[in-house]
Amino acid sequence: MTVKEAHRHVTPWVYARLVSTETRSWAARKAISPLRLHPFGMRDPNEQYWGEPGDRVDPDIDKIISAGPRPCFEMEQIVPGDDDPADDGPILGAVALRDSRRLAEARALLKDLLAQDIRCLDAHAHLGNFSFDSAPGKALPHFERGVAIGELSLGEGFTGLLPWTLIDNRPFHRCLHGYGLCLWRLGKFEEAKKVFGSILWLEPADWGALSILQSIRRGEALSPDL
Repeated sequence: MTVKEAHRHVTPWVYARLVSTETRSWAARKAISPLRLHPFGMRDPNEQYWGEPGDRVDPDIDKIISAGPRPCFEMEQIVPGDDDPADDGPILGAVALRDSRRLAEARALLKDLLAQDIRCLDAHAHLGNFSFDSAPGKALPHFERGVAIGELSLGEGFTGLLPWTLIDNRPFHRCLHGYGLCLWRLGKFEEAKKVFGSILWLEPADWGALSILQSIRRGEALSPDL
């Protein structure tokens, strides 16, 4: 089943674009080729666990249940120089350098991966992670560019799911999660709500995203533990 064929069988919920016009323009100037989406069957929300009978269901979860079965996809993962991207060899190497307090070398390694292929979403995510604690404003563009490439790959009118259990979807989820946390920490609550709501639509089983979304709705500040 192709992506287009799978979409015919679901309710018309459409993934909403999150990144700024400026970042979309950046992606267009780069003439980026979309990452491939591989179909992985259908998922019925009525077959998932949403709590005990009588528990209050979050309004966003209620919308997900109402949307009915939707198709699952796995997004192509690019890690230049690694024959098995699932191993994340260069990515883990950059993390090891950072942990050894060789941050400049870690960043250089990730930037080299992006010079080879700008579509290495995990490089964008980790560059953002390396800056987040001290400078969320500097981290945000790294995450946002990763999100822009992922959104380009989803295409217009995407209605499917990107389950976390499909490993190659994780780089895009890391970019989305980091992007949302930056917006939250910078006090952009409405934008952050939109990001974490979109994460839930792509992966309804992300209870962490649901918890963060609920905290943002309550107007809470970002916890240092997240």
